[in-house]
Parts: sequence; C-alpha cells; structure tokens
Amino acid sequence: MVRGVCALPEGRPSWCPGVVVLAGRGPVVVAEAAAGWAHRYRAYDPDQDRGLDLPRDLWEPMRVGTVFDLASLSKLFTAVVAIQQVERGRLVLNDPVRAHLPAFAPGITVRQLLTHTSGLAPELPFYAHEGRGAQLELLWRETAAPTGRPDTSYLYSDLNLICLQLILEQLTGRRLDALVREGITGPLGMSSTCYGPLAPHGVAATEDQRRPWAKVDRGMLRGEVHDENAWALGGVAGHAGLFSTAQDLAVLCRTLLNGGAYGTARILGAGAVAALLDPPGLGFGIDQPYFMGELAGHGAAGHTGFTGTSLLLDRATDTFLILLANTVHPRRRTGGSAPRAAAATRLARAVVRGA
Repeated sequence: MVRGVCALPEGRPSWCPGVVVLAGRGPVVVAEAAAGWAHRYRAYDPDQDRGLDLPRDLWEPMRVGTVFDLASLSKLFTAVVAIQQVERGRLVLNDPVRAHLPAFAPGITVRQLLTHTSGLAPELPFYAHEGRGAQLELLWRETAAPTGRPDTSYLYSDLNLICLQLILEQLTGRRLDALVREGITGPLGMSSTCYGPLAPHGVAATEDQRRPWAKVDRGMLRGEVHDENAWALGGVAGHAGLFSTAQDLAVLCRTLLNGGAYGTARILGAGAVAALLDPPGLGFGIDQPYFMGELAGHGAAGHTGFTGTSLLLDRATDTFLILLANTVHPRRRTGGSAPRAAAATRLARAVVRGA
C-alpha cells in the first residue's frame, strides 16, 4: 500500500514522489515504512508540465526518519500550547479576543479562533507586504471587519492560528517556537521537531516555488518553510512552519491518546486533552472522512497539511496513523486525499479484525 501511494497510475503523475507511513495501536508501532524519493527534482518545467530530474546519483531516497515540512499540522502544536495556557489560568477560551488584541471586532472569542468560527478570511497576502508593521496593519483591517459573521458557520482560516500566536506571545512574553519547545517537544523528547530553516540533507524537498503557480519566486525549497505567508512572517507562524518526522509525531499521538502523558512527562491534563479532541475539537478536525476514511465516525481527530502531511488518532480504538508525503514536489497540484483515506480505512479494518 505504501508503494501504491507513489505509483504512476495509467501514466498520470503520482500523488507524491515519496511517502512515510507510521501506524500504531496502544504502545506498539504496528507498521512503519517509507517508499519513493525525498528529493528527486531540481526544478519544474511548466512548458512540459513535468519535473526535471536531478542526476540519478543525487536522488535521495525516502527514509522512515526523513524530516518533513508539516505545513498546517503546525496548527496542532499552536492549539496544544494554547490549551496549556488555559490550564495555567492565563487564557480563557470564552474571553473576547479584543481583550488581548484591541484591533479585533467585538463578539469574537478565543474559542472561535480554535474552532474556525471567527469569521476571519482564510488567508491574507502577508508575502506581498514587507515589514511587521505593514503585515499587522493588513491583519487588523480584516479583524476589525471580518469576512464572515462570527459563530455562524465554519470557515477554515490560517489567520485564526496567527492571531492565537500573537495572543500567546503577548501573554507569556515568549516566542511561539520557545513555547512549543518548552511545552511540547522538549518534555516529550521530540528532538527532530522544530521550526526552520534546516540544513537540507535528510529533509523532504517541496516545491520549485515560482509564479504563476506559486505566490512568490523562491526556487526549489528544501529545509525552508513552503507556506509563503509563514516564510514572510519569519518562518515561525501559528499556522505553519514546523518540521518533524513520523516518529516524533507518533510520540505526540501517543501522548494525546494517553491523556496528556508520555513516559514520565506530562504536557496536558486529561481534561485538557478531552477539550482538544471532543467534538467540535479545538484545533483538531473531528470525523473527517475525506482523509480519515473508515476511521471517521466515532470521534477520530486529526489534521492535514498542504505539503502532503496528515495525522489522525482514534481514542475509541487507541490507534493512530501518520502519513507524510511530499505531494508538492516539484510543484503544487490538487491531488486530493484519497491515499490518506485509503490508508486510514486499511487501519480501521485491521483493528476490527484484530479486536
């Protein structure tokens, strides 16, 4: 199945050049495999609509320890840090955001940032504005008069987690990268999880990022955050910017399935974990069949990332699944999530058979 994700069906481009899959139940990793290539292309040729290969001896195979740009999986870490501050009494979910960020319109709460019901637009072109002041001014114009009506419908927005980052940094006097390191990755021993930039070797390449298919001209990216806005914001952003491995993400999954503890470390109380994972979820998506397949339906939680990453965990069966792929190498495409859903369905059926 892992190699099938990278296959070339009927001559069409594969879903990704390479992939890592890791699945577990209870304390046991039941499957861990890698296939394909972490770095294969030197550039993308728009005239021929294909990647231009590196010399064959420079192709880097995918390994189970390959580091990936997590893209929106970074949001989960921001959400965990936020709930840690709630546990410590520094942050209240039902407080108005404008109590922390005065440029916000009334009626928007911290909880709505985490549930994507704030009404904020999906994104803004921070990459087109130089300097923190200009970027914040762009953000404040949206927060003062949101695109949608707060608490009336779900509107997925990177801005929610960017604003949450600003709140957390204001409350603690610490940058988000320090909060993630001190509150999550350090205690859990997730030594391969950090914000970039990273040395390129051992990191899955992403995109030959150029206009018109991308928003900026940066060339082939490897070890630098793919998301243009996260890059423009300095690489540490509430919505994107983290890099990690499947093994490190498995530790986070086990921690949440264990009620917030892993080994001798505890990063959250059981009630805080329930707040994150109970419907509708705080930062985590709940029961989303498009990538959870047949694991959806009884409270599975998780998230996907634009670069081809996904993570899901199911408290009902004590299982988790991590699928990391470089779907945007050598350029972004609309590939869908069928391979993610298929992997989740296989795990769901295996659990039923082995129950």
